[in-house]
Amino acid sequence: MDIGALFECLTSASCVVTQASTGLIVGALLFLVAAGLTLIFGVLKVINFAHGSFYMLGAYLALTAYRASESYLLATLAAGVGVALFAMVFERFFMRKVYGTDVLMQLLVCYAFILILDDAVKLIWGAEFQSLGMPAAFQMPPLMIGGGIIPVFYLYLMLAAALIALLLWLVLSKTRLGKIVRAAAHNPTMTSVLGINTSLVYAAVFALGGLLAGLAGGLAAPVRSMSPGMGFSILIESFIVTVIGGMGSVSGALLGALLIGMLRSFGSIGFPLFVEGIMFLGMGLILILKPSGLLGKEPR
Repeated sequence: MDIGALFECLTSASCVVTQASTGLIVGALLFLVAAGLTLIFGVLKVINFAHGSFYMLGAYLALTAYRASESYLLATLAAGVGVALFAMVFERFFMRKVYGTDVLMQLLVCYAFILILDDAVKLIWGAEFQSLGMPAAFQMPPLMIGGGIIPVFYLYLMLAAALIALLLWLVLSKTRLGKIVRAAAHNPTMTSVLGINTSLVYAAVFALGGLLAGLAGGLAAPVRSMSPGMGFSILIESFIVTVIGGMGSVSGALLGALLIGMLRSFGSIGFPLFVEGIMFLGMGLILILKPSGLLGKEPR
């Protein structure tokens, strides 16, 4: 524990800017993963324990697409679309069989796919660590704001996450599809009676969740190394974000992700050996004060 170092950072504009930018990109990536996780839970009432593996798959698909096209934008889009298609297949042929069953059965199905995808990554891309590297378009001097250093790619990542969040909000709140998704989440039986194909809605929601996880993997590829099993750590953090924000609340996932990002960034200075503990401690405190999460709905 080094409270003195944390105090010095908080009183230094350059340190605050640098750490805040780091916290924002961590929060942005966590939001994209957690938003898909909480969206699937909110509509299907299923916790997709394999969601972290979707993120991993997105990172590796981005790596392959980038090496083939040398276009980072195309690589990121390919990662999102590829994982979305995989998520649809996963939902149609596997998860759909365990809807309404014991949560242990759902966990077993998801855990099986975690192992399958980890081994598939080893077979296709190898077991060693890999890196996409910084795309040529972002290989330029960092920006200096308030004495703090902010890499250009950080700004791109934050803007991309903000744009995706805006598009997600528009889809869920302003479109017919969004209204159907909200209706299916609130009362799937009545939605089905009204003639809406809820099976198709469930597949679309799972695909959207996969799309978000794949985009997160593609966006993270230049700044994070890739290895089989890399989805586990972000899955744990995404669960923390989802619980803090409120299960089923996308806006809560955004707030929780930003909070965890800042806790990780500044906590690494004052509590370098207790960063993971800070996240769980923060989650515990929030759940004590508000058991439903920051923006979650109280059970009736």
